[in-house]
Amino acid sequence: MAKSNSYKSLVIVESPAKAKTINKYLGPDYEVKASMGHIRDLPSNGLSVDIENDFKPTYEIMPGRKRIATSLKAAAKKIDRLFLATDLDREGEAIAWHLAQILDVPQEKTYRVVFNAITQSAIQRAFAEPGKINMDKVMAQQARRILDRIVGYQISPLLWKKVARGLSAGRVQSVTVKMIVEREREIRSFKPQEYWLIPAVFTTDLHREYHQKWLDFTAAKTPDDKGPTVAEQERWLQEHNAFKAELYKIGDEKFHAPNREQAECIFSALRGAEFKLADMQTKQSVSQPAAPFITSTLQQAGANRLGFTAKRTMAIAQQLYEGIDLGSMGFLGLITYMRTDSTHLSGEAVEDARNYIRAHLGPDYLPQKAAVYASKETAQAAHEAIHPTDVDLTPDDIRQFLTNDQFRLYDLVWRRFMACQMTPARWDVTNLSIVAETSLGRCCYRASGRVLVFDGFTKVWPTASSEQLLPQMRVGQNLAVVDVRSEQHFTKPPARYTEASLVKALESEGIGRPSTYAPIISTIQERGYVQQSDKKFFATDLAEIVTDKLSQYFPKIMDISFTRYMEEQLDKIEEQHLDWLEVLRSFYGPFRQNLETALTQMKHAKAEVSPSEYDCPQCGQKLVYKFGKKGRFLSCSVYPSCKFACPCDRDGKMVQTIPADRQSEHKCPVCGKLMLYKNGRFGPFLGCADYPTCKSTLKLDKQGNVLPARARPEPTEITCHKCKQGKLLIRQGKKGPFLGCSRFPKCRTIVGIKQLDRLKELQSAGQWPPETLEQADEILGRKTAKPAPSKAEGTSRAAQG
Repeated sequence: MAKSNSYKSLVIVESPAKAKTINKYLGPDYEVKASMGHIRDLPSNGLSVDIENDFKPTYEIMPGRKRIATSLKAAAKKIDRLFLATDLDREGEAIAWHLAQILDVPQEKTYRVVFNAITQSAIQRAFAEPGKINMDKVMAQQARRILDRIVGYQISPLLWKKVARGLSAGRVQSVTVKMIVEREREIRSFKPQEYWLIPAVFTTDLHREYHQKWLDFTAAKTPDDKGPTVAEQERWLQEHNAFKAELYKIGDEKFHAPNREQAECIFSALRGAEFKLADMQTKQSVSQPAAPFITSTLQQAGANRLGFTAKRTMAIAQQLYEGIDLGSMGFLGLITYMRTDSTHLSGEAVEDARNYIRAHLGPDYLPQKAAVYASKETAQAAHEAIHPTDVDLTPDDIRQFLTNDQFRLYDLVWRRFMACQMTPARWDVTNLSIVAETSLGRCCYRASGRVLVFDGFTKVWPTASSEQLLPQMRVGQNLAVVDVRSEQHFTKPPARYTEASLVKALESEGIGRPSTYAPIISTIQERGYVQQSDKKFFATDLAEIVTDKLSQYFPKIMDISFTRYMEEQLDKIEEQHLDWLEVLRSFYGPFRQNLETALTQMKHAKAEVSPSEYDCPQCGQKLVYKFGKKGRFLSCSVYPSCKFACPCDRDGKMVQTIPADRQSEHKCPVCGKLMLYKNGRFGPFLGCADYPTCKSTLKLDKQGNVLPARARPEPTEITCHKCKQGKLLIRQGKKGPFLGCSRFPKCRTIVGIKQLDRLKELQSAGQWPPETLEQADEILGRKTAKPAPSKAEGTSRAAQG
């Protein structure tokens, strides 16, 4: 009998990895297939929404999914029941609905199964009580999709026409860019205010002189040396019974020194003063554990603790959710569903955590009652927080089956979940008041220190503490001065957004939903609206121009409170049965009027100029800022009479360029003729004087020095294990040499240079290249050898913007 005829039920999930994990929990009567994410959507070559006919969408099977659709249709003809087991959020519900529409299986034979974790018990419970497709969820997702399509497909062509080709706008994307632009302008307009502090270092050791030792210890040894770290300073202070304190009061007035004169006056009064401990108070404080992860807090912790981007965090979390090959245990989903805004935990999950704490950590770490964490009002009640599916699978126990990234993220989820059900940490906090009588009156310093009395949840979730450890003291005791100095400071502008702080801001403003944070952050970078440097986001000139134009002509679209309101309306379609057509109609009327106005009145970005502080070096007239295809630049105000132009930096400052076609002292390495200075889209460079006959170029660094030419790839006889056609070459990269395929960019295989000798030996022995990529990964040490077959790589559900 053919295999396809033996199945009575068809189960459809999004990815092969998820299918493989689920398949082992269901009996032989089930066939599990993957749709590879969305299988049907609005086509990309047009609006595909009939606005005049109640916003009727036109759906098509997506490119690349037609063979999958044909395969699923064939399988659906031979079954008694269809189970749609896509993810439990709106996106998953919409995928299930589209599958039901395509496969056309009778409704009485079509079931919807949802589960929060891919474990045997969760799967069996879901299939024991299957339901039907939730049309409120489907309509909520459809309304969001249509709304985003209208905004994107009707504003984006406007930007192409009025700013530059290739730009895009989005209902949530554009507001996110606006937030970064506004922060950029806050920083730019910030005026630093001067203030002075007079910190001191005291010691209880009255018989030794530590002043010069402290100065020598804290002094920078080289111009690039930043001096000892905070931890190193703390160790020195402990070894010398010393501690830091800050001046906070003079007489009855709070200390404040806005300039050097006032600070020096106070500093002079303190010089030679005698200090003593006037008061010491110790009290106990507690630190409560944080709630278990939701999507936004997982992304923030991934960025802050692991250095992961939001996109990378979600990709790894998807792998952990869909299932990992654990050797003899088979495939198992390690964490619950990772797109959630609810901190709710099931009673079973809480009890598992409490049992583990009781058995492995002891009763002191187990609170009398389980901790309950309230979710925000907009959270979906049916969802759970992100937590391990089995707390007994500790990160260290299964480390051999995980990649390094998987281990680090699973370790984070496991520890956060365990910590949220543990007792608080207890601290003894000591506050000191140190006084000295001076010519200005009594000067009061204060210091504080914290000592951990009981670690509680910090046993599994360590928290950094900047509190100093104080030496033993008693009230009335005299203190010796190690150091007193006056320090100049300036107030700082608001911090630029990082991935973590941007996700936090989006969540607090109610913009977007858990599944959209990572795609938004990726999109605004890909479109050139923001750039990332040192993990901080900088708004580009393009972002500022687009934000200003959209804010002028689409004030509601660009209003944060309106964006939040629209998110709430979309939530109400699912939760309160709000009419999705009414939501779209109320939005589209004003939007259409704004669009018509913008089409006729919006000026082209290239036609707009703004004054600058610079004079033209060629004619003496004023330079103005203009916008071109490479961004903002400086141009002579009397153009075209004077055609002088030059680039400017992010802050609008003129960037001096090397005069084009000026001869250099360098000769062409190819033909021997002189090299000329040229200016290109990536800055100045040297080009051969015989161009275009000779097209040789040399790169220049920021100081105008010639950079050494990149070494030619060195051939090896090692066959590429991926394409089986190319040979591995020794190439030079930023971090040193590596092995890359000779067929690059068609084949992008990369192997560490340390493998070179070993691969030569294996190839000479006829053991390289291996037959499969999994075998190659095992040989290269990229994957731990396991008794079970290697896991097929899963395909994550495609994000819909």
